[in-house]
Amino acid sequence: MSKVVNYGVISASGMASSHMQAISDNHQARLVAVCDLNLDKARAAAERFSVAGVYQDYQDLLQHEGLDAVVVATPDQQHKEMTINALRQGKHVLCEKPMALTLEDCKAMIEAERAGSAKLMIGQICRYTPGFVAAKKLIDRGEIGELFFVESEYAHDYSKIVGSPTVYHWRRDPLRHPFLGGGCHAVDLLRWIAGSPKTVSAFANRKVLKDMPTDDCTIAIYQFPNNVIGKVFVSIGCKRNYTMRSVFYGTQGTIIADNTTPSITVFKEGFAAQDSLMTDVSSYTVPVQLPVRLNNHNTTGEIADFTRSILEDTPVTTSSVEGASTVEACLGAVASAASGQPVNLSYQYD
Repeated sequence: MSKVVNYGVISASGMASSHMQAISDNHQARLVAVCDLNLDKARAAAERFSVAGVYQDYQDLLQHEGLDAVVVATPDQQHKEMTINALRQGKHVLCEKPMALTLEDCKAMIEAERAGSAKLMIGQICRYTPGFVAAKKLIDRGEIGELFFVESEYAHDYSKIVGSPTVYHWRRDPLRHPFLGGGCHAVDLLRWIAGSPKTVSAFANRKVLKDMPTDDCTIAIYQFPNNVIGKVFVSIGCKRNYTMRSVFYGTQGTIIADNTTPSITVFKEGFAAQDSLMTDVSSYTVPVQLPVRLNNHNTTGEIADFTRSILEDTPVTTSSVEGASTVEACLGAVASAASGQPVNLSYQYD
């Protein structure tokens, strides 16, 4: 392979366009093909990024000469088919989150990857959000001591997104439970920082978006390794600004971070005590604001990571097994809320 990865992007949606921009800005990547069922949208994207390859059928895009990799940024229902077909044709795949809507589909995608030589990476974008990256670095080097409780939330009002129930919208699919479709962000973030949870108990209701086929609010309590407790809150009907506010509690401090604020807040023993003017103030009551870049959907970092992995033939950061593990942890919460019983998580993909 040359020192440049030739990419095709399947979809011309907003998120797909963000990937296109990230590819265009990377000197080791080249956008060579775009596809969308709406051919006018595909043509508009191709014109914007000066791309010659324009397709309506993703199968035709896969035949584009010199194509090395594709970004699958389509609705979740299409991830399995498109990813497997691309892998079977030797194309590396960056598949948007969630990996798929069922664990069986995830396993089929893993099998397709293992049967060939192409790489499969799952686009869990929170692992590239500057605030969350900074929080993980501080936690990993012991700045707040030993974790004992972690929490994250996916609060996103879908009321103006999904439209009327009489008009098809892919987010209304009963299989696309919001705890999986959107909540996978929060679950994956906590898995990344605290490890894969062993059990989950969840509760859910539907009091806002009553015309949705799923509950619109879910709270899940997870048991993470090392006796760390975790909580994930997902609401697609709440009346507030979109946020993924997350808090990490350690024995020596606390970190508050989200994906929409250009700073993270750190409470840590010893901060105030270092200032003689604050000797009467409990050290942990004085927060420190650490500035971070504001980049809610850092596709630039994601594309750079995937491109480097392809060119250097190294393992991808968010592997297919990582993607499937997040799906399993999400579906476990959905199942627990439905049954009223705790669910054990096994993560068996061999």
